[in-house]
Amino acid sequence: MPSFDIVSEVNKVELKNAVDQANKEIANRFDFKGSDARIEQAELALTLYADDDFKLKQVTDVLLTKCAKRGVDARMFDTKAVEKIGTKMKQPIHVKAGIEQEKAKSIVRLLKDSKMKVQASIQGTAVRVSGGKKDDLQAAIALVRKSVTDIPLQFQNFRD
Repeated sequence: MPSFDIVSEVNKVELKNAVDQANKEIANRFDFKGSDARIEQAELALTLYADDDFKLKQVTDVLLTKCAKRGVDARMFDTKAVEKIGTKMKQPIHVKAGIEQEKAKSIVRLLKDSKMKVQASIQGTAVRVSGGKKDDLQAAIALVRKSVTDIPLQFQNFRD
């Protein structure tokens, strides 16, 4: 029976490259000379550091620009509140991985309500869609792409 998986993952290698490029640009920019502006990465957590709000905004813009160039979707970032540590500013950013349970349920409901001849089931942080024909699965992909826009989705493991 043909099937595929709907997942929401970030390419960790591209994210690391984007962070490295952003740090390089921050180190070379004139407006950051002598300041403690940087981005630190720990697996799926980023931390932005800067001297003040304006520089923190600039660091965020540099990071988002580099991520866009490397194909890392900005919708994967869950930015937390800015923390003030002495005279410095710090902003943690959590990188989302997987589809949340509520969103997965809404995707399954969307496919069931569409009356397509496909079955959807939640497999941990992914949604597995199976159907009788390849054309039905391609129609399901088109429907999910059109309907779900708040999180980036990838379609993997397409099997005949």
